[in-house]
Amino acid sequence: MTSPLEQKIKITGPVVVTANRVGDGAVVYRRADGGWTIHLDDAAVATDSAGARVLIDAAAADDLRAVGPYVAPVKLAPGGHVRPGNLRELIRLGGPTIELPVTFGI
Repeated sequence: MTSPLEQKIKITGPVVVTANRVGDGAVVYRRADGGWTIHLDDAAVATDSAGARVLIDAAAADDLRAVGPYVAPVKLAPGGHVRPGNLRELIRLGGPTIELPVTFGI
């Protein structure tokens, strides 16, 4: 079986790389400077396969801070705002859809 990171990336519009932060599981987005952010507007946006490959490869190598990176579609709104491109990413951006039974004080 081929790893998702080894598969060819097909881009049909703008995308970002998203993952979950190791410390608390929060949804994070890869920034252009190589860091991570919880703010979608601060994410690096790729518009072609080569750009997406650079972001995903760097994100996969950064597995001490974030895990499970993947390419997610986004929409570019007026004013440069980045918005989720599908229902899954809209839900992830909003946080859990249920109240979590335990808080970790983070």
